Amino acid sequence: MKIKEEEIIRLMSGEKSREKGVRLMMDAYQSRLYWHIRRIIVDHDLSQDVLQETFIKAYQNFHQFKQDSQLYTWLYRIATNESLQQLNKMKKMQKLDEDAEYLLQNLVADNVSAEADEIQVLLQKAIHSLPEKQKLVFNMRYYEDLPYEEISKILDMSVGTLKTNYHYAKQKVEDYIKSNYTE
Repeated sequence: MKIKEEEIIRLMSGEKSREKGVRLMMDAYQSRLYWHIRRIIVDHDLSQDVLQETFIKAYQNFHQFKQDSQLYTWLYRIATNESLQQLNKMKKMQKLDEDAEYLLQNLVADNVSAEADEIQVLLQKAIHSLPEKQKLVFNMRYYEDLPYEEISKILDMSVGTLKTNYHYAKQKVEDYIKSNYTE
């Protein structure tokens, strides 16, 4: 992946090779970014829209990439910010005080159609019941297996704060599943 990242950066930096760089960037990171966004947004179609917006922002603002972090870290930060903006738009458009309930209804509908098992639905409900920061940290650590140092750069938080948020999130998820699982 390291050689590919360097190649993407080189291509994105050149004016004539930029289009090829964008295609390589999308090929390399599309799946990981989609699932990161999907865990925040839940809805497939909206996640696709946010993913597209992430790549557009990366293309338009590549000159701001300082290369003091990895390219995927920068992309994750853009994807996270775009996802949070989308959630805020959803709150305003829907005028819902309980946005989490709306997301959980979509989640259950998506999982029922995909015939997901009860534990998976419970896990997703537990994650979506977490406060926003804990949810982000939990998703990046649990699903993406990102190191705390990378998450720190993406979310602009200290490693200690991230570890605390992850610990509390993990405990809340476990407690939620234990209290709601019926065999």
